[in-house]
Amino acid sequence: MTGYVTVSPDAPLGRDGSIKLYGPDAFAGMHKAGRLAAEALDMIVPHMVPGVSTGEIDAMIHRFIVERGGIPATLGYRGYTHSSCISINHVVCHGIPGEKTLRSGDIVNVDVTPIVDGWHGDSSRMYLIGDVPIKAKRLVDITYECLMIGIEQARPGNRMGDIAHAIQSFAEKQRYGVVRDFCGHGVGRLFHDAPEVSHAGKPGAGPEICPGMIFTIEPMINTGRADVKVLDDGWTAVTRDRSLSAQFEHSIGITEDGCEIFTLSPAGLDKPPY
Repeated sequence: MTGYVTVSPDAPLGRDGSIKLYGPDAFAGMHKAGRLAAEALDMIVPHMVPGVSTGEIDAMIHRFIVERGGIPATLGYRGYTHSSCISINHVVCHGIPGEKTLRSGDIVNVDVTPIVDGWHGDSSRMYLIGDVPIKAKRLVDITYECLMIGIEQARPGNRMGDIAHAIQSFAEKQRYGVVRDFCGHGVGRLFHDAPEVSHAGKPGAGPEICPGMIFTIEPMINTGRADVKVLDDGWTAVTRDRSLSAQFEHSIGITEDGCEIFTLSPAGLDKPPY
C-alpha cells in the first residue's frame, strides 16, 4: 500500500516510493518555477515557424531560463545534453533538439522543466507550424481537452485511476490511442517522484488524491495505436505505426477543494492557435 508523508520544504531529498504532501511554502515555490516554465513556452511562440531548427529553439529556451535565474532540469539529466525536449509529428516524447528544421504542417511538442530555488516547474505544449492539416489540428485540440478533463478529476477524495479513466474514455471515444509507456509523475524538489500518473486506467483504482500532493498530468494521445518504441539514441520515443502523436502537460498541486495549476501561461497561450 502506498504511504503518504508530510514534508517540509527543506526536508532531505529522496525518492522512497512514498507520496509527499506539501504545505504553502512548497506551493509558492512551485508557482514560481511553473511560471518560468510557462513564460519559456510563451517566449518561443513567434519563433515556431517553418525553417527554424529544433536546436535553435532549444538554445533560446536555455538562454531564457538561465537569464532568469533558473536551471534547465534536463541538461545533464541521465546524460541528456539539452535544455528541452522537442517532439515532432510521430515523435511521442523526448525528441532531441538538433539540426532538424520545422516544416509547414508539423505539429510540435516542446517540454521544459526549469528549476527555480530548488523547485521543478514541468510543462509541455503543442505548436502548429504553418498550414497544419485539419486531422492534426483535431488531435491537438482533443489532447488538450484530455489534459483538462484529467485535471478536473484531480481533487481530494478521488483516486489516481479517476484521472486515468477520464482521459482514456474521452480519447478512445475519438478513436485515438492513449500511450501507456510513459506517464505523469510526482514533482517538486525532485524531477520525478511518486506517484506515477497513468493516463489510462480504471475509476476508483490507485492511490487516493489528498491535499498537498504535487504532480504532473501529461497525456500522450495518438491518432493510431497506443504502441510506441524508443529509438537507438535511447531517448526518442515514436509511434510504432508512424501515426501522429500530441501531448500537453501541466504541473498541479492538490488543494482542500480541487487543485492549482502551477504552469498556466501568463499570456493566455495554453493551447494553439496562439
